[in-house]
Amino acid sequence: MQRKIMSLTFFILMLSFSIGGTFLLGFVMNEQKTKLSDQALLVAKTVSQLPEIKTYITSENHYEAIQHINPVVEEIRDINGAKYIVVLDMQRRKYSHPNSQELGRLSQSGDLNAAFSEHYYTSIARGEHGNMVRAFVPIMNHEGRQIGVTVVGYSVLTVVELLQTMQTELMITVLLSLLFSAWGARTLGLHMKKQMFGLEPHEIAKMYVERTETFNAMHEGIIAIDNDLTITIFNEKACDILGVSEKPSTLIGQKIFHVLPDTRLPEILELDQPLFNRELYINNHSIMSNRIPIQVNGETVGAVAMFKDRTEVKKLAEELTGVKAFVQALRVQTHEHKNKLHTIAGLLQLGHHEQALSYLTQVKEEHDEITNFLNERIKNENISGLLLSKISYAKEQGIRLEIDRESRLTSFPANLDHHDFVILFGNLIENAFDALKDVQVEEKVIHVSVDEDDDVLAILVTDNGVGMTEEVKQHIFDNGYSTKEKNYRGIGLFLIKEIVEKGQGDIEVISEPNKGTSFLITFYYA
Repeated sequence: MQRKIMSLTFFILMLSFSIGGTFLLGFVMNEQKTKLSDQALLVAKTVSQLPEIKTYITSENHYEAIQHINPVVEEIRDINGAKYIVVLDMQRRKYSHPNSQELGRLSQSGDLNAAFSEHYYTSIARGEHGNMVRAFVPIMNHEGRQIGVTVVGYSVLTVVELLQTMQTELMITVLLSLLFSAWGARTLGLHMKKQMFGLEPHEIAKMYVERTETFNAMHEGIIAIDNDLTITIFNEKACDILGVSEKPSTLIGQKIFHVLPDTRLPEILELDQPLFNRELYINNHSIMSNRIPIQVNGETVGAVAMFKDRTEVKKLAEELTGVKAFVQALRVQTHEHKNKLHTIAGLLQLGHHEQALSYLTQVKEEHDEITNFLNERIKNENISGLLLSKISYAKEQGIRLEIDRESRLTSFPANLDHHDFVILFGNLIENAFDALKDVQVEEKVIHVSVDEDDDVLAILVTDNGVGMTEEVKQHIFDNGYSTKEKNYRGIGLFLIKEIVEKGQGDIEVISEPNKGTSFLITFYYA
């Protein structure tokens, strides 16, 4: 409470100083600049009219000219209190300067151009001596032709120097500021109870402890920050999930970037809108997060993130796109093997032993060929099993699922693992199945290609299904958007987009109604 009172008192004090000081200093500074501008212009005109200047500035012996011009100009500078007076010929050679090392050198200043076109003017600029008021006057010979330029500079007094000349005005300002400060402190004291909802400090402390223990008892990680990016909540579960070794109590009051340099929580303060079910990669941990702005009386005062380890969500996604597909594939294979056994049994009963043996050999070779291919080219059992199950399911549905025999997958891009690729392949192929479900074509085909080299991993899934309109393409990656039956949630392509973004890849969709769709996903190895 005391800190708030002192803070408001200090704020009112500084506000009072700012109001009075801004007007007063602004007026004095403008007056000073006007006076110095007039004086600089007068001195520059005086120097430009000196006969010695006009005589020697056109001399071919520059060294001799400098020896005559510089002493005269320096004497005028001392008398008039100028910071510098520089005389230049039309080649911008310096014939006078307070720094003797600059004599004879060419000026590189860009604001001299107008002066060399017979213009008189003043300017205010910051130089090595601070803020300077400068006057530019052309030097004209007796025939009215310009032969050089005179530049005069005066230093503008600093704020401290001005304040030293305004002690009386400053005292009046301080007295007024103290008066407003006393009024502000009294006003704050009268309204403090109202702002604290009638609670005493020990009651607020008790509520704080209860709130902290409640957050620590939750099974989700919770982090909250204020508008200054200072941590206000950091529960124990958040420490466990993100691998933060410090105690939650020591994190309160720290800047969020000091604890989690790669956090995405501050962006909620910029967006000022919630983001739900977003996958983030923070501090080498993959999490599923809901981030929501904290609003009080319609104003955003901070942001809170509630998240859980993505492992559980991955398991659920695998159940939807991978494990469930494996179970379905086993059922399909069981039905397929029964049909094959019935065929072999029928051939044997009819006495066609050679045909039965030939059929059995053909079935074995087909199975061995695809199995060997997947084992040799796809170096992950989970993805190989998924693709094998999709091939079996495609046969059951009358669809030819082709896998490019040049495909190869040996490693995963940064931030991704086999869980992500199970979701990726599973959803892309399932979408292709859906696109072919009600299509009347001569042959339903899905083509899958995985192209991998040292720099790029490209995944291509194409089908000759129903395709998509441009309007549908604009929304296919939106969470919850779906053109299927209402029992679908429209999350498949949204998950794909999240995985592609996490792997810092690109996704391209090419589709035409009634012709088919192609999804090309590209990842770049670091």
